[in-house]
Amino acid sequence: MDVQNIFKRYELKYLLTPLQKERLLTVMAPHMQIDQFGRSSIRNLYFDTDTWRLIRNSLEKPVYKEKLRLRSYRTVKGDEPVYAELKKKYQSVVYKRRLPLPEKTAMDWLLQKTPPPENSQIAREIDYFLHFYETLRPVIYLSYEREAYYSLSGDDFRVTFDDHILCRRDGLSLLKEPGGTPLLPQGKILMEIKTSAAIPLWMTRALTEERIFKTSFSKYGTAYEALIYPSLKRSDAP
Repeated sequence: MDVQNIFKRYELKYLLTPLQKERLLTVMAPHMQIDQFGRSSIRNLYFDTDTWRLIRNSLEKPVYKEKLRLRSYRTVKGDEPVYAELKKKYQSVVYKRRLPLPEKTAMDWLLQKTPPPENSQIAREIDYFLHFYETLRPVIYLSYEREAYYSLSGDDFRVTFDDHILCRRDGLSLLKEPGGTPLLPQGKILMEIKTSAAIPLWMTRALTEERIFKTSFSKYGTAYEALIYPSLKRSDAP
């Protein structure tokens, strides 16, 4: 499968039990296949301003919101490539642009120590974002284990299962191993359905039969509420 760097799609989230996941995998088997990475370990650095402007805006559930993160699919060694990702959501549609770069090149650019590494449309969009928000810096290291499945029909329907979602406020480097505070409710797995069109009828039926309902779950938002907001309240206390 080709590596994709531009996305426009709906992203729907569900919290499952392990038993519900196994039942869905049985239903998915004739229609979907696990992707080339199998089970991967995803690491993210989320960037925000010194006033937490991005996540505070996101938690208010506006029509439009955006975020910036640096992502890798394993612990980075040396100057291996990572992805600088600009993610926007407008009226329930997610737009994502990402740029693969060596880790040091990406970090120096996102910290505004160096100019954009290339003159592409995606680089210009991210660079505008950096200058618009001015004080962006890494604030959260967030990691999780993911199984990703793609449709055998050739469309863009995808399903991912995330567990062991961990976050921390120190060790903010993709060169470091994951670890931190668990974010998922005990005994739950986060499933995401990603598609630019309607959910296939066979999946809709399976969700109904298993009584699996769409939920709102932001990994960065949950990390903010679990780790950052309590510390801000303590620092503001008289």
